[in-house]
Amino acid sequence: MTEVKIQKDWKKEVWAYVLLIVGSALFAVGDVMFVNPYLMAPGGTYGLSNVFNTLWPWKISLYAICMDVPLLIIGTLILGPKFGVKTIVSTALIFGFTFLLESAWGYNPVIFDGKIMEAPIEGISMVQIPHDGGWFVPDYFLNTVVAGLIYGVAIGLIFRSGATSGGSDIISMILHKYTKISLGTLVMIVDGCITLSTLVAFGDIRLPIYSIIIIFIEGKVIDLVVDGMKSYKTMFIVTDHIEAVRDYIINDLKRGGTYIAGKGLYQGAERQMIYVTLDRPDMVKLRSNLHRIDPAAFVNIMDSSEILGMGFKALPKE
Repeated sequence: MTEVKIQKDWKKEVWAYVLLIVGSALFAVGDVMFVNPYLMAPGGTYGLSNVFNTLWPWKISLYAICMDVPLLIIGTLILGPKFGVKTIVSTALIFGFTFLLESAWGYNPVIFDGKIMEAPIEGISMVQIPHDGGWFVPDYFLNTVVAGLIYGVAIGLIFRSGATSGGSDIISMILHKYTKISLGTLVMIVDGCITLSTLVAFGDIRLPIYSIIIIFIEGKVIDLVVDGMKSYKTMFIVTDHIEAVRDYIINDLKRGGTYIAGKGLYQGAERQMIYVTLDRPDMVKLRSNLHRIDPAAFVNIMDSSEILGMGFKALPKE
């Protein structure tokens, strides 16, 4: 039994590092080939490095590693050893992939509207952005969508491997320790300042707007990669036909639930409530059949972002 468990843990760990490598490589692709050529900075140390790279030409990876390493050290000293080995490995892998890609590919765009030119063509109204070897007419919207998708898949895979993003998030964690402002708010403030740096540096209002769109798409894709497509609903059901609802949940849906005792506010009568979490198809079945079982039932249905425990995703070991 122990040998089987060790074998499963070994395979799981190998798979985690495969996800980490693929995610780090995709992150480098998104940054070098889609984000940097368009002068965007969707948060993080690599977003800030994109701005520095354009203002004072030096490799993005070198700017980023010069920020990431001190942040990891300072974060460990102030916050304690919160950053695992995989976060350090992720930092090194992203640096390596980014360095190799910008050395081999340069900062040329993959998506653009029109041909790459050696010099601006007179009469073209769209803003032209310089890159290695000439100029190109940008296709902002399509590039933004693709960049957000690539970033989302990349960071989602890194999260699934058990690593964290580190970087500018460490600044937010340190500020959170001393200010007690919520971590989510601080992350938005820090990344927002990095995003707005494109407006200050390049004077183009479109750049921070498109960077924010990247962040939005990225966040949605991260949720899909980490949590999957499955959607769960939590239902609280107050009914006078408690046994009939219970039988339907257990026998027809093959699910469990919990009784919660309560008392009505208006009449003070003792009531029982069923608490149950279901996937979307089972929720629809139960909701439809409740009208047949008890038309007077009171039901509260809520979205559940993550369900852990028996019958769902296993509880994390750490």
